[in-house]
Amino acid sequence: MFARYLSGAAVLALSAGAAQADYALTILHTNDFHARFEPISAYDSTCSAEDNQAGECFGGSGRLVTAIAEAKARNDNWLLVDGGDQFQGTLFYTYYKGAAAAEMMNKMGYDAMTVGNHEFDDGPEVLRDFVDTVEFPILMSNADFGGEPLLADAIEKSVVIEKDGERIGLIGLTPQDTHELASPGPNVTFSDPVPAVQEQVDALTEQGVNKIVVLSHSGYKVDQRVAEETTGVDVIVGGHTNTLLGDMEGAAGPYPTMVGDTAIVQAYAYGKFLGELQVTFDDEGNVVSAEGEPLLLDAAVTEDVATVDRITELAQPLEEIRNRVVAQAQAPIEGDRAICRQMECSMGNLVADAMLDRVADQGIDVAIANSGGLRASIDAGEVTMGEVLTVLPFQNTLSTFEISGETLLAALENGVSQMEEAAGRFPQVAGMTFEVDPSAEPGSRVSNVMIGGEPLDPEATYGAVSNNYVRNGGDGYSMLVDAANAYDFGPDLADVTAEYLAENAPYEPYTDGRIVIAR
Repeated sequence: MFARYLSGAAVLALSAGAAQADYALTILHTNDFHARFEPISAYDSTCSAEDNQAGECFGGSGRLVTAIAEAKARNDNWLLVDGGDQFQGTLFYTYYKGAAAAEMMNKMGYDAMTVGNHEFDDGPEVLRDFVDTVEFPILMSNADFGGEPLLADAIEKSVVIEKDGERIGLIGLTPQDTHELASPGPNVTFSDPVPAVQEQVDALTEQGVNKIVVLSHSGYKVDQRVAEETTGVDVIVGGHTNTLLGDMEGAAGPYPTMVGDTAIVQAYAYGKFLGELQVTFDDEGNVVSAEGEPLLLDAAVTEDVATVDRITELAQPLEEIRNRVVAQAQAPIEGDRAICRQMECSMGNLVADAMLDRVADQGIDVAIANSGGLRASIDAGEVTMGEVLTVLPFQNTLSTFEISGETLLAALENGVSQMEEAAGRFPQVAGMTFEVDPSAEPGSRVSNVMIGGEPLDPEATYGAVSNNYVRNGGDGYSMLVDAANAYDFGPDLADVTAEYLAENAPYEPYTDGRIVIAR
């Protein structure tokens, strides 16, 4: 089925072959592309054609095609892989689902990809269509999908591919909490990554494979844990946390991050970088050296003309929707995940305010927006519907419901329980204020909750608004699933936000201390 895929029989047949010493392999990698087929701005949002011409934009499939081709040309032996989350993020996904991603990845010649949580956003059906369209294996080791007929024969836990006469074992990882983050359906369950990886490593080792790469859409910290608690993993190509590694400003750690003899890499997100890791193995398959860097895809990288023309063609049905100007912003609206997932941010205030404003006349007191639903910033000046949809791409609807003060406090505690990991559950709010002590144990971090100028009453009933994803338990908000008088079918959150911007134009972004972080 795949030109470079080796069946188990073929692996066994080759097992007698002796490995050559000092085997060099270049691993080219991307992660968390999120349908950014067009160039992005410094805010990871839509970049205008004028700004792109002026050299102020990054990424886009045109640059990625060029960068990959140049990297392949300067390296004799390469592997091109993706760390998951090709799906979701712009109108391209809303309109084409996985078809555009499959077309571009086939064009670029990927060898393999792991399943990200967003690959499940539209259920197993869309993922299966994607798997059937791509020309390379899709991997996921820590999931039981045998009971899901759409995926049971479509996704592998691991594969072996041949590169320059050597066999490379590839293993996939998906977030263990994908059932909270997306819509995998009832027939797919997820498990701890450590035993799942070790099981596949052992199976590959028995087949004589001694060079093993894990494609992990599990986050930088989980990748370090996998490296610490497993044996036999040589390289982990990561994703999920949009982590930049390297020597540049804003990097979370070195590229690669070494944990024992395991090299961990990740290349931020949105096609802004192409990771390039040079690995040398000895005769026994041990990593002798691992070095490289994520390559910034800025204006110095020429866009491939044929690819740009194809993306322009694909964009035609989207133009009318996204070019409509809905408002003016007086200053940039901050939606960066590194900020919004750990503290109050102006994008969070905008979205939460918009939600509460829409339903305040229905007796709703408070709004909770999960920061994981905020996918970009918006720069100053004209705000288009396309920019709003880039921030809020998930087609979530407003959900109203009633909860006790005790449950509301539990929801806030869930929201701040993983803030040190910059988890998407961090709550942006309206109609309330509260304080957070990150040094306290999860479950006891929130204090001084005020609603309408009064302290939260655990026995009182409050009207709340969120989005249908959160209300139905997404991002760990399971305490909202049984909320009273729940209605999940309100207007689209992006439309609500665009209309609120229009009503308050020119919009002045702000923070007002509604969330206080104890230092």
